[in-house]
Amino acid sequence: MAHQVVALNCPNCGDTVDTAQKTCRFCRQPVIISTFNSVFSMPAPLLNKYAGAYRQALATQPDNRDINLSIAMCYLKLRLFDKALGAFEKAMEDNFDNADAFFSAAICLLRGQKAFLAQRPQIDKIEEYITAAIMIEPKGIYFYFLAYIKYDYFSRKSFNTKPTYQDAYAEAQQKGFSQFDVEQLYAILGVSKPDCI
Repeated sequence: MAHQVVALNCPNCGDTVDTAQKTCRFCRQPVIISTFNSVFSMPAPLLNKYAGAYRQALATQPDNRDINLSIAMCYLKLRLFDKALGAFEKAMEDNFDNADAFFSAAICLLRGQKAFLAQRPQIDKIEEYITAAIMIEPKGIYFYFLAYIKYDYFSRKSFNTKPTYQDAYAEAQQKGFSQFDVEQLYAILGVSKPDCI
């Protein structure tokens, strides 16, 4: 059921489209949102239109991972962290090879607060999701986010942990990440970047 092509109206212009299409043939906007980059610069009214179209599609296809991932990205950008987390977890149920879904779910678990303020079970789940993302696809930004967690939660509380935030940051540098990715990460998190990473 998760791989079925689902017909829906284009969230932007209303044309009839389906989940097999990357973009709408009329307005050239994305039909399915698979990365945060797709929604990063979208204004809230457009994000709400997309979320509404995806909610309608989920009414008939609640287990469709593409639509769950798309609505999760919209909710994440709208800072509706609990809704986004539920949709990411639903998208991951049948698709364990989507590293970005695990990474984004980890971000949702912070719920827009600094890692320092999170409870330990939250941090443990975040580390679990980041580790899964890294095992699937070891991107530099994933290691960078791990470095942030290791610094802001563990190092600031003087907890010993392996890898240290310096180790995770060195790995992030080795794998490579862009400043744009870092800016997006802190924009999603809603916190300021620490000086040490």
